Amino acid sequence: IGLDNIALRDPNISPHTRDELEKIGSSARHLLSLINDILDMSRIESGRMVLKEEEFSFKETIDQINTIVAGQCDDKKLIYDSRILGETDEYFIGDPLRLRQIIINILGNAVKFTDPPGTVTFTVVQSDDTAESRMLHFTMKDTGVGMDEAFLPKLFDPFAQEDATTTNRYGGSGLGMAITKNIVELMNGTISV
Repeated sequence: IGLDNIALRDPNISPHTRDELEKIGSSARHLLSLINDILDMSRIESGRMVLKEEEFSFKETIDQINTIVAGQCDDKKLIYDSRILGETDEYFIGDPLRLRQIIINILGNAVKFTDPPGTVTFTVVQSDDTAESRMLHFTMKDTGVGMDEAFLPKLFDPFAQEDATTTNRYGGSGLGMAITKNIVELMNGTISV
């Protein structure tokens, strides 16, 4: 991936070579994401996934998510609407990397399964505050192809994909939502669709 990026920086390469290098980079990043999914699932199944407990800026985390997802929406000519409703704390203790992973995984699926002209919506609400904890509610909606109601109970199963046509058209390993659900539960949260 690094060598591919270096090659793409050469201003003298032909448009054809640039196109091929971009395809190589895209394929390599896809393979890397599959490997990371398999490793994450292995850690979860063996009970070795450990969440960090560190202070992080909530605004910075949301800004990073919005930058990534807004870019994906721009590429597909979709509307991205992100809102924090009400007040939220500035800092939290937790694992910002895993929180980003959860949210980007879900919003990434929303982008993947939504065709233009479509909309992806992300809202955040903080509630149920106590002296020791805060509850954050993240809601993701899209105007995409949707799922058959019969598939919903299987959505969070490892390797679950609605049908072969979906896999051929959109790709993916079918591990993303299983990983997401497990990380949410490690954070003492719940996820539903």
